[in-house]
Amino acid sequence: MGLLDVLFGNKNDKIKDLLTRDAIIIDVRTVNEYKQGTIPGSKNIPLQVINGKINDIKKLNKPIITCCTSGMRSGSAASILKAQGIEAVNGGGWMSLSKKL
Repeated sequence: MGLLDVLFGNKNDKIKDLLTRDAIIIDVRTVNEYKQGTIPGSKNIPLQVINGKINDIKKLNKPIITCCTSGMRSGSAASILKAQGIEAVNGGGWMSLSKKL
């Protein structure tokens, strides 16, 4: 267990936990980026419009795993969702996340 795991918890464990509870993966890349490849079953809600989709996301009543290309935008999205009371974790880049699923 590394120092970051001690300070922030193990993200892989959190992702696994959320998946056991039927988490929804939200890919926050642009529509064009999403069309170039994605995690099967994920939903595309670009970061630029996620604030306008909060009520729709809350209605899903499921934990959320966000992803993007590198983890930067998905980190922002996860923070936005958490601030709205939605259980969310930054899954990082979609290619890396897909290997963990």
